[in-house]
Amino acid sequence: MAETWSGEFYCVKCKAKREASGEVKVNDKGTRMAKATCPVCSTNLNRILGKQ
Repeated sequence: MAETWSGEFYCVKCKAKREASGEVKVNDKGTRMAKATCPVCSTNLNRILGKQ
């Protein structure tokens, strides 16, 4: 089961903060990132959560 994270993401296309929930993935450096889609414009949203 994948880890999920919900909170504020910044949408670059809308230029606004949006509430969304997304799946947490770990990149090659070990940094956790939450990935979701904007509920308004359907753009991909990314948020860096930091290492753990």
